[in-house]
Amino acid sequence: MQISFPIEAPEYCGRDLVLAFPALVDGERVQCAITAEALEDHFGAPSLREEDVLSAFETHRHAIEGAARELLHELGKKPVLLHSGFFRFYDA
Repeated sequence: MQISFPIEAPEYCGRDLVLAFPALVDGERVQCAITAEALEDHFGAPSLREEDVLSAFETHRHAIEGAARELLHELGKKPVLLHSGFFRFYDA
């Protein structure tokens, strides 16, 4: 399975408090997302405000994409949502 992450700006959904970013799995676009809570708990976002969440994502993009890659390998071409609890057990 070939997984890559296009360099695109992530999109913040304030209603759901998630930051969405794309992956390409065998050439097909798959939605990935990380909760703002996970960015706050594990990646140093000082608040759930959009600018804080975006900054934490960009600073830790490689680790977050690595976690998404792991789940995509397990789930296949299905959307991935990274919750705070996942990172308690994930070892980047």
